[in-house]
Amino acid sequence: MVSNQVLQKTIEELKAITKVNLAALSLDGTVAAATSEDVREKAGLAVEFARSPADSQMIQEVYFFKVYDDRNPEYILLSWGGGENAYMIGKIAVCQIQNLIIAYKERLDRNNFIQNLLLDNLLLVDIYNRAKKLHISAKARRVVYMIETGRQKDSTALEAVRGLFLEKNGDYITVVDEDSIILVKELNQEEGLTELDQTAQTIADRLESLGEDHVRIAYGNPVTELKDVSRSYKEAKMALDVGKIFYPDKQIAAYTKLGIGRLVYQLPLPLCQMFMKEVFGDQLPEAFDEETLVTINKFFENSLNVSETARQLYVHRNTLVYRLEKIQKSTGLDIREFDDALTFKIAMMVVSYMKYMEQTQEF
Repeated sequence: MVSNQVLQKTIEELKAITKVNLAALSLDGTVAAATSEDVREKAGLAVEFARSPADSQMIQEVYFFKVYDDRNPEYILLSWGGGENAYMIGKIAVCQIQNLIIAYKERLDRNNFIQNLLLDNLLLVDIYNRAKKLHISAKARRVVYMIETGRQKDSTALEAVRGLFLEKNGDYITVVDEDSIILVKELNQEEGLTELDQTAQTIADRLESLGEDHVRIAYGNPVTELKDVSRSYKEAKMALDVGKIFYPDKQIAAYTKLGIGRLVYQLPLPLCQMFMKEVFGDQLPEAFDEETLVTINKFFENSLNVSETARQLYVHRNTLVYRLEKIQKSTGLDIREFDDALTFKIAMMVVSYMKYMEQTQEF
């Protein structure tokens, strides 16, 4: 269904050129769009005309036309106030609105197809048959972006993303749930991770300029076959979740850059709990004080370099060594050694994952 806003803009543009008043009414006489307030006086006549077999008719110096959607009347178009031109302009408006209906139906069909493609709801043969009918290329390099703004059913963000990417360029924007916007982006052969990141940053900058302050964007791996778009979607979805759990300070998450987080994310909770018990016993990393956690994180950021970590923490090297030895006594892990540091790092990520799963299950 064409929106009333689009209908209003269409007939207003026609009136500006021709000086002829136009109105589009539903079959029950409800005004969808009009260029003049006195159209309501003509609503009764429009209902009577809708019941007649005629496709067009002149009543009280007003031309009435039926606008069809696949042989079924969808609107009654009224044209008046332009003398002899009113009939011709009315016919032009009918043609324009019927083309809009066709275009919007095709867009709706494409949107439905893309949604089902992402969710793996189509058989392989249906993918290629429907793609051919909808003029969607089966072989093209594509990637799926998932965009969250922190607000459900964010129509402002949806329209902003649509404004950045056009379907005529092979890009498709849709939604599959209330929390996120999906962009299926067509790529050329030269576009790599740098360009994918730049696209994500462009989206983030645009949304933030509109007042969105909780924007997170993730994307999967590029694919070359239409049937594989759902795989890129699943990767983007995982990247978004993993990014929120393990890399909360990063606004953009790429599936290829998830590292150990991707592995931890796929572990069953009982295995995580068993691992934590074996490594730490009852002293979980989340029970450490703020100073200890800051020390550990900064030590990891500096690739286990004691001197650089001490410098950034503004403490004496011996003070840092004392803190690290204190951690070793309480956990049995000397994070100055690579193997112990790796075990500790994974354990901290497992804690973050367990917390996230607990919060998710509460909802």
